[in-house]
Amino acid sequence: MTTDIKKPEAEALSRPKVESLDDILGKPFPVLDDGFIRVIDYMGSDESIVQAARVSYGRGTKKVHEDRGLICYLMRHYHTTPFEMCEIKFHVRVPMDCWRQWIRHRTANVNEYSTRYSVAIDSAQTTPEDEWRFQAVINRQGSQGFADAGLGKELTEKERELQKLTRQVYEERIAKGIAREQARKDLPLSTYTEAYWKIDLHNLFHFLHLRMDEHAQYEIRQYAQVMGNQIVAKWVPIAWQAFLDYRVNAVPLTRLEKEILMDIISGNAQGAIDKAVSFRLIKDPTNLSKNLERQELEEKFKKMGVKVPWGNT
Repeated sequence: MTTDIKKPEAEALSRPKVESLDDILGKPFPVLDDGFIRVIDYMGSDESIVQAARVSYGRGTKKVHEDRGLICYLMRHYHTTPFEMCEIKFHVRVPMDCWRQWIRHRTANVNEYSTRYSVAIDSAQTTPEDEWRFQAVINRQGSQGFADAGLGKELTEKERELQKLTRQVYEERIAKGIAREQARKDLPLSTYTEAYWKIDLHNLFHFLHLRMDEHAQYEIRQYAQVMGNQIVAKWVPIAWQAFLDYRVNAVPLTRLEKEILMDIISGNAQGAIDKAVSFRLIKDPTNLSKNLERQELEEKFKKMGVKVPWGNT
């Protein structure tokens, strides 16, 4: 006995389109002195996030405020999978030293310009005279303060001389038939490279959260700011606002910070100090030594308008 199994009919589907993003497809957004970001393609929209969350094949709720409420709920409670339903592909031109940090985010699909196959891009990022930064004292991987005009001018002039020389040596090697893969080895990290970079929205938010932060290196922060404020904000405006509200501008607290805060709020200043001592955040409340975790706590409390009961903060 055979049973006829009815095959499901093909459903007519329409591809989600975002007009504000379509308007800027292929448009390069300048970054630094010769870098850029442009959108090559994308998949999904705010509606796609809602649809995935409800596991439906229809258009989802007809009320925008209900979609907003659901997306905010997902963001607040770290339900990340629906955000992975959206993807975007960028074409970027970026200095190699900046790209080294960028490529550490191993959650994207990447195809970079090859200097084994092609001649290296004839462009290098030059630091303006007023943007030479000193090494930070506390943050070993960061910068703090700027060099004066005289020193800045000297450094920029020498930088241009170095870049010109290394490019000249590189081109001489190429002209004499030296293999590209070897001729490139003395090019500076300021040399621009290009790549296609495709990533889903969940991982893009993680990238932007780290790289838009004020503690991130200035150069990569410029790329992140353009990518977020000028592109992602147009692509998924509801998700972008939720990201700003519940990630970027949120102040997460550890258990230790919460316990200290509860004492401060209740007026128990000594209890807050005692807890800070027991948590090894401070040794002497009147003579504070370097402690990165305590400084991070103080930054959070400052954002909330809370005064700590130790030191001169």
